[in-house]
Amino acid sequence: MRKLERALPIALLHAREATLKPFRHELDQIDLTVQQWRVIRVLAEGKACCATELAERCVLMPPSLSRILKNLTERELIERVDDSDGRRRKVQIAPAGSAKYTQMSGKAAKIYEDLENRFGHEKMETLLDLLNELRMVATAE
Repeated sequence: MRKLERALPIALLHAREATLKPFRHELDQIDLTVQQWRVIRVLAEGKACCATELAERCVLMPPSLSRILKNLTERELIERVDDSDGRRRKVQIAPAGSAKYTQMSGKAAKIYEDLENRFGHEKMETLLDLLNELRMVATAE
């Protein structure tokens, strides 16, 4: 067995926590959690989503997403809508959610830019490619 500091899941968690730290700081300033931000960010693309699609795109477990959707709806950051045939409930970003997105997106871009400048553009692209490839290999049946 590999030493703990060379275990892939632990290394990924350490990298996740290190990269999320500056985002958490900024999100705290606008009263959003990282998970809420992911929902706002996906919905800011302009397309209403059902809970199943949103959970997958935001990498959230359905029970967690349900609580997040309830909170964001109560805060009027998102709103529920019916799809064209009325069979599925979807959510879309509300004007207040768009304002939060606008408030955070520039800060997020700056955080990404700073991280990429320190890590290196080519290394960042390679890392993202490798992580996507690893995900595909790990989920292949």
